[in-house]
Amino acid sequence: MSTSAGGAHTRAHWPTPSQWPVWLAPLFVALFQVGGSFGAQSGGEGRGPQGGPWGDDGPWGHTGAHDYPFQPLDAFGVVLLLAGPAVLLLRRRRPVLTMVLAWLVTGLYFLRGYVMGPAAVSAGVALLGVVLAGRRVIAWGGAFAALTGYFALTAVIGVPLERRGHADTLFPVEEPDLVTITVTVTWALVVLTAAELIRMRGQKLAEAARTRAEEAKRRASEERLRIARELHDVLAHNISMINVQAGVALHLLDDDPGPAGTAAARTALAAIKEASKEALTEMRSVIGVLRSQGESAPRSPTAGLARLEDLLDRARSAGLDVRAEITGERRPLPAGTDLAAYRIVQESLTNVSRHAGPGPVTVRVRIGYGEHEIRVRVEDDGRGVSLLDDHAGGSGISGMRERAAALGGTFAAGPRPGGGFAVRATLPITEEPAPEAPADASTTAARGPDTPGSTE
Repeated sequence: MSTSAGGAHTRAHWPTPSQWPVWLAPLFVALFQVGGSFGAQSGGEGRGPQGGPWGDDGPWGHTGAHDYPFQPLDAFGVVLLLAGPAVLLLRRRRPVLTMVLAWLVTGLYFLRGYVMGPAAVSAGVALLGVVLAGRRVIAWGGAFAALTGYFALTAVIGVPLERRGHADTLFPVEEPDLVTITVTVTWALVVLTAAELIRMRGQKLAEAARTRAEEAKRRASEERLRIARELHDVLAHNISMINVQAGVALHLLDDDPGPAGTAAARTALAAIKEASKEALTEMRSVIGVLRSQGESAPRSPTAGLARLEDLLDRARSAGLDVRAEITGERRPLPAGTDLAAYRIVQESLTNVSRHAGPGPVTVRVRIGYGEHEIRVRVEDDGRGVSLLDDHAGGSGISGMRERAAALGGTFAAGPRPGGGFAVRATLPITEEPAPEAPADASTTAARGPDTPGSTE
């Protein structure tokens, strides 16, 4: 697996139910309730006085002389089966009202003595929506209040089980018994418990996402602080030199206007030009990723490939077998490129020492100087660091990628086919930084014109 400075890998995810169109779940529930109810009615035709889906057994295990009759589905029954899913369209804006309406419709369906089936699915979905909306007390209290009211009503107006569904009464519902009450309450408990588990799972995932975002933000901030320190050091050095050389040039022009003084002043002005160009290059190279400031300047000199041997010796003293190979014409580099190349090698060696595993580990560091670019490659034959581990590489890999991107270069890191890990970066060698993708208007304004003679 490798990543580049200009792109990022993304993985496709199925949308969560909260991201579905609001009509999708009601459509599925409507199809399921209507189809399932007609299926249950067809399976019960010819059983009992009105036909019952459980034959000689009642709905909750009644046996003996009792059959389980029902009133055949008519237009009003189908309307009730569709009304429950229809009110689910309000579940996101008015979850409590949706629950009340869905339970009223479902209760009316069963009071009419229609065939048992999946008619209560819409009531369960509405109850789930109230729990997920955070109205847990209303969900639990409302569910058991509704069941209590339903069973109290059916105890008053209910008919014997064998007369359930007969059309001689408006509400031919059976009288409640212990088994019916137990099974119905158990169904409500299952729905509520499942809703609570889904709610807790959603909260856990949301908290994990927030933690990952905060961790990524913290790592990016730390990396930008390091870049800010380095930029501060480079700018402080070059601006100080510009100030001194400008004072020298003014003094020479005032005190010695002759040829010798003019030549010396020209030399000072050339030094000013070179220092200002280097400072401008460094500032432009990091302005795209720099967003924080306020750190004091470090005391150590700015790092670069001139100190590469010291870096490799420190890695060797840590137990790594480091072998270096430098190709091309070795020459001074622009400050930003030199610093980025050095830091990439440094961070790569640090990752090897942390993650390569036990045993002798060989590291090959290759620096290739091209005409317009420098290539940095660090490979090891150890275990390597997994890019799939959020904490494996700390902020090192993202920091290296940011450094390469700031210069307009490329970066890739990943396991080697034969084992170990490889880091590859290509950085441009130009006096002016490579064009960057526009970040925002303030960044564009800070750059100013990209012309060699620009003073900005």
